[in-house]
Amino acid sequence: MSYLEYTVKTTPSGWRKVLYFNWSIVVLLTAVAGVGFLMLYSVAGGSLSPWAEPQMKRYILGLIVMFVVALVPIWIWRNMAFVAYLGAFALLVAVEFIGSVGMGAQRWIDLGFMQLQPSELMKIALVMALAAYYDWLPLKKTSRPFWVLLPIVLIILPTGLVLTQPDLGTAILLLIAGGLMMFLAGVHWAYFGLVIAAGAAGISTIFKSRGTDWQLLKDYQFRRIDTFLDPSTDPLGAGYHITQAKIAMGSGGWTGRGFMQGTQSRLNFLPEKHTDFIFNTLAEEFGFVGGMSLLALYVLVLVFCIVAALQNRDRFSSLLILGVGLTFFLFFAVNMSMVMGLAPVVGVPLPLVSYGGSAMLVLMAAFGLVQSAHIHRPR
Repeated sequence: MSYLEYTVKTTPSGWRKVLYFNWSIVVLLTAVAGVGFLMLYSVAGGSLSPWAEPQMKRYILGLIVMFVVALVPIWIWRNMAFVAYLGAFALLVAVEFIGSVGMGAQRWIDLGFMQLQPSELMKIALVMALAAYYDWLPLKKTSRPFWVLLPIVLIILPTGLVLTQPDLGTAILLLIAGGLMMFLAGVHWAYFGLVIAAGAAGISTIFKSRGTDWQLLKDYQFRRIDTFLDPSTDPLGAGYHITQAKIAMGSGGWTGRGFMQGTQSRLNFLPEKHTDFIFNTLAEEFGFVGGMSLLALYVLVLVFCIVAALQNRDRFSSLLILGVGLTFFLFFAVNMSMVMGLAPVVGVPLPLVSYGGSAMLVLMAAFGLVQSAHIHRPR
């Protein structure tokens, strides 16, 4: 009996698959989304519109997407991995020609009923493609130079397209997620040492390019770096966002000012209070305790993903679960670091809490893949 035949024979069929869901992850995701609904209701001044109600509808749709994806056998998703990657890549190319512009960036495709951001799809498609590649590749070839080249190309191509939109935050997430997938697959640490050295040289080159004809970053991206290093240099201009964010977070203290009592958000001092800086609204209203409670929910989701990966004897499934879990980790880690002034502001939303459509639906589909791997694992 082949491995695939054994897997098929030992996994549940039909609607019995629902009984094998990792319900702990579903409950935790719903709890995180519930925090988001609460905060969107608060920043709207105690109203379900314009943010909380659409977000609830999107989450319900996201749950449906997750269940549908989960019921499809994981070996089908393995066979579709490179198709998903090519589809996401084609959409990134399409953005260059027919993408709609918003806030100075060309990142979306207007579908009529929603704005699709292909870079969000690529975050998961890249994880799927790398998991399928290393599942196919024999372990003894993992660190050979020729076989290291292809995943690097798979990572660099979409990263370059995302940078041109421009979307530095997503580009960084793609690079880090791709590198972590290679590390998890067993690529030798020496390659990562070379990448770190090259990265240091690249950062030096980027700073040297400032003000030249061959400047490598946009002016606003350099201003974000300046603001990160010293927000007080322009507190009413480039440093305004992070300064107000720190005031909101600090004023919350241990237990916060109370639900809907945050002055920074209610009086509109806090920018992007319903998207990138929604964590600061939470910290102002519920304090250190509220912020740490949300962080604990995020960490628990990550822990359950790691446990599910360790329990799975299928290499593709294990790498896929870990890849989705680490991508989820990068989302909240980068956002929280950004709004606390520990990293430059790069426009990364807080998963399932920030207002947004593409990011939520893609993330729920990704957790559908996690559920599929969990349901269809060999028993």
